[in-house]
Amino acid sequence: MEPLEQLQAWVRESNNIVFFGGAGVSTESGIPDFRSVDGLYHQQYDYPPETILSHSFYRRMPEEFYRFYRAKMLCLDARPNAAHIKLAQWEREGRLKAVVTQNIDGLHQAAGSRVVLELHGSVLRNYCEKCGRFYDAEFILHSEKVPVCECGGGIKPDVVLYEEGLNQKTLTDAVRYISEADVLIVGGTSLAVYPAAGLLDYYRGNKLALVNKTPTPKDSMANLIVQGNIGEIFARLD
Repeated sequence: MEPLEQLQAWVRESNNIVFFGGAGVSTESGIPDFRSVDGLYHQQYDYPPETILSHSFYRRMPEEFYRFYRAKMLCLDARPNAAHIKLAQWEREGRLKAVVTQNIDGLHQAAGSRVVLELHGSVLRNYCEKCGRFYDAEFILHSEKVPVCECGGGIKPDVVLYEEGLNQKTLTDAVRYISEADVLIVGGTSLAVYPAAGLLDYYRGNKLALVNKTPTPKDSMANLIVQGNIGEIFARLD
């Protein structure tokens, strides 16, 4: 059986699918994978993205952090692609139990998914570090230099920066959904970033599908590998 046919059969037969995805799920919506450093970064920024998006850099040089953050991380015009839409459909049909994502763009919710575990937070949520007041992404986008709350406190995006730990409840919920899943579909992620990549180790079933354009360090664990753009592949599934 062809890989795509096998994946389709698993989806049709299951009512306990969990999807685990990364940056590749959103690149087809026009959101760049910031980890791939291109010439543009070298022209405009004196530091690599991983440095700018670290907790220590945010504390040390908040204005430069926000210059990068507004330009590269707030893609508020992006729309869900076929992968986001198909996952939301499966959830409505009772096939999919949860989406576990490393992305911070909110596109799964925009497509209609309700059970979304955001391992790295979301650019759509921002909070004053002093009083806790909420601010949306539009406020951050249109602010200047370092955004400040009415109370005078600094506003921080609800995203997990490098050097920061993941939210423990989100992580615990992700482990539970993955360990109880019948089918685990992993897509659009290099599976090179920990602790997120380690979540695959909690899967106990025998229907682990990796959907990626390129090989990953976890390919030997997979029961099925489907190579290609995830949006194009999901568009061909029921």
